[in-house]
Amino acid sequence: MPRITYIDQAGDRHELDLALGSTVMEGAIDNDVPGIVAECGGACACATCHVYVDNAWAGRLTPISDMEDAMLDSALSRQPTSRLSCQIEVADELDGLVVQVAPNDA
Repeated sequence: MPRITYIDQAGDRHELDLALGSTVMEGAIDNDVPGIVAECGGACACATCHVYVDNAWAGRLTPISDMEDAMLDSALSRQPTSRLSCQIEVADELDGLVVQVAPNDA
């Protein structure tokens, strides 16, 4: 199981082993990571699962889709490494991924 590290708004680290094929959002919801709300349930229809991907990982994820890009445009706190955690599927290659929970401004 790949280990994903979430850093919440308080700076607390949540290191979680997630099942292959799940999403980074599902891992956060299943483990009560503060700040990940996921109002749309992972349908890429809101930005309440917005995270900042650690710079070391930003170029290693699958490219952002047009739909995800458009949804992130609604996030007031968008940064160059912003992603929707519902769109990041957990795979062996993501073992060690670090994401910071963005302010929930959606």
